[in-house]
Amino acid sequence: MNITLRQLRAFIAVARTGSFTLAAESLFVTQSALSGLIKELEQSLGVRLFDRSTRRIQLSDVGRGIYPLIDKILLDLDGVLDEVANLKALKTGVVRVAAPQLMACTLLPEVIAAFGRDFPNVQIRLIDCAVESVASRVFSGEVDFGVGPERDPNSDIDATPLFELPFHAVFPPGHALAALERVHWADLVDYPLITLQGQFTERLSVDLHNAMRELDLDPSTVVTFMSTALSMVAAGLGVTICIPYAASLVRLHRLEMRPLIAPEITRRFYVFTRNGRSLTPAAESLRACLFRHVREHGDCGR
Repeated sequence: MNITLRQLRAFIAVARTGSFTLAAESLFVTQSALSGLIKELEQSLGVRLFDRSTRRIQLSDVGRGIYPLIDKILLDLDGVLDEVANLKALKTGVVRVAAPQLMACTLLPEVIAAFGRDFPNVQIRLIDCAVESVASRVFSGEVDFGVGPERDPNSDIDATPLFELPFHAVFPPGHALAALERVHWADLVDYPLITLQGQFTERLSVDLHNAMRELDLDPSTVVTFMSTALSMVAAGLGVTICIPYAASLVRLHRLEMRPLIAPEITRRFYVFTRNGRSLTPAAESLRACLFRHVREHGDCGR
């Protein structure tokens, strides 16, 4: 049995209009083509769907029985097709994005706001989480994509480079470091250093040690969030280090920042997606908006 959508739509059109002529006009086909579709449907089902006479055409008993079922099938299908069209046109949809807490309160809100101006009906759900859990949320399917710093390679996760930026020193206005145009890593040893816990500090310590054997990162305080570190710096409890995409948060705390050199150490950031899993049109558009924002603001807040 090979029943087509064209045959079912022809059946509904004739049943509604009670006329082959009117039904053919509504479907933009010839009357002979419509008659052929009805004949093919009746042959496939093995039953007569319409009782015909010289004066009129009407549904048979079988036709009346299956009409509401076929009508519902086509309505449901049309609803699905409309939903797909809306998703493709970004008239609806939900995008879930995972990002570290610092990026979630600096770079991502700017991107989401820009995207929302163009596509106000698409919902964006931002998951702010620990750096270490971004990739796992992408892998589990909890989010469409994630944004974060480089991680150990994973064959199930695709990592597309987003940007690469150097570390900066952050300190209060009037601090001794403010007199320097650029700050050496060695300059930080004279002040209490506040850093973030976990891979942020661990990877940075390794990079520093590889670049200069005699230089080790020796923080006096380790905290979970950059907002905590900045608040402590603002209170005069020490200095900290960050990536310049966080400049808006640094300015919010009325702090200053300078590039760290000798050596210059950078950190790469990526967009993470699950291999073999395609993005929805809305997610793909938000991802493109993120890359466009970074291109247009290449210094990411420096």
